[in-house]
Amino acid sequence: MKYLIIGLGNPGFKYENTRHNIGFKVVEEFVKERGGAFETDKLADVAKVKFKGRTIVVIKPNTFMNLSGKAVNYWMQTEKIKRENILVVTDDIALPYGKLRMKGKGSDGGHNGLKDIQAVLGTSQYTRLRFGVGSEFNPGKQSNYVLGEWSKDENLDLPERISTATEFIKGFTTIGLQLTMTNWNGK
Repeated sequence: MKYLIIGLGNPGFKYENTRHNIGFKVVEEFVKERGGAFETDKLADVAKVKFKGRTIVVIKPNTFMNLSGKAVNYWMQTEKIKRENILVVTDDIALPYGKLRMKGKGSDGGHNGLKDIQAVLGTSQYTRLRFGVGSEFNPGKQSNYVLGEWSKDENLDLPERISTATEFIKGFTTIGLQLTMTNWNGK
């Protein structure tokens, strides 16, 4: 069994600790736990790790958030991974900070990375793990908020929340979408 796990974010030091890059942080932790490392390749930083007999290809698109679909499609084709075996890890302002929710399909919710993936794949039928970043911003300031860094209080809980998010990835690649949602959604 082969899986493709995509962490969404923006490349570069400027964005490293922003809310929008939580997808990168989650997949980095997952790869680190498996003893793997990322290497820059076509359209993404890529790591290949094993987990319970499964091959897991993990990417951090370096196309910037708004063009994530190109990298997702390229690596799906290159690695011959079916759509039902992909998982996109992304930030979500519709969820309170730290809340984690996995879904097998859904709208892009105004998220430009998901919007591009949906456009390139031609469907919204792919699994995503949404990491709540909250919505503590004034009207019209959404971009500044998601591209802003975590608060001191958020940084205290962040390692534990990222660790919990890696459990979703482990579940998705072993027990499947439905059981993972049952066991972990809301944690």
